[in-house]
Amino acid sequence: MITSETQLRALYPMPAERALLKQQVDLDRHCLRFIALSPLCVIATGGAAGSLMDASPRGGAPGFVKAPDARTLLIPDAGGNNRLDSLCNLLHDPRIGLLFLVPGVNETLRVNGKAFLRDEPHYTALFAGPNFHPKLVIEVQVQEAYLHCAKALMRSRAWQPEAQVARTVLPSMNQMIHAQIGMGAPTETQEQMEQRYRAQISTEQPGGSIG
Repeated sequence: MITSETQLRALYPMPAERALLKQQVDLDRHCLRFIALSPLCVIATGGAAGSLMDASPRGGAPGFVKAPDARTLLIPDAGGNNRLDSLCNLLHDPRIGLLFLVPGVNETLRVNGKAFLRDEPHYTALFAGPNFHPKLVIEVQVQEAYLHCAKALMRSRAWQPEAQVARTVLPSMNQMIHAQIGMGAPTETQEQMEQRYRAQISTEQPGGSIG
């Protein structure tokens, strides 16, 4: 078992100079362009002392995360399951990690910093549409940003059509959750659930529909 950094380092070579120098304290034009193209990011948070870590996806139209300047990101909070795991964690521990993905691009962008939950009108109004107004916006003060190499997504072949898995290989979400919590026969099929989600999501889109 590895119990020290010395043991760990003995297994791996030191990182190349480029891997260390690429880390920045703000968002350059390449990072900003990556974020503008990204429809998906994963938010990593921790909570009160000793609590488990949490990772949660956030999605929207490309550029749904705004960057008013090179040291700030704004993430609108859209409707979810109302557990509020990430948001509650940030109240106890403002540290946040973001992983931005762009479909078809094997590189990712990692951003780390401190987060604040902003419900002031001048923040939420930035994301308001005809049928959607976020209750709050996650403001991220960027402290580290760097592009991550393509190896993980190349290994996974995640963007390759032949790597896509048919949804039917798993039971519906409804069936899996009902089995996990011991409820009776499900009343909603996967198709019905997705139709319900589409109706909810369509109200968040400026055009009133999703593809």
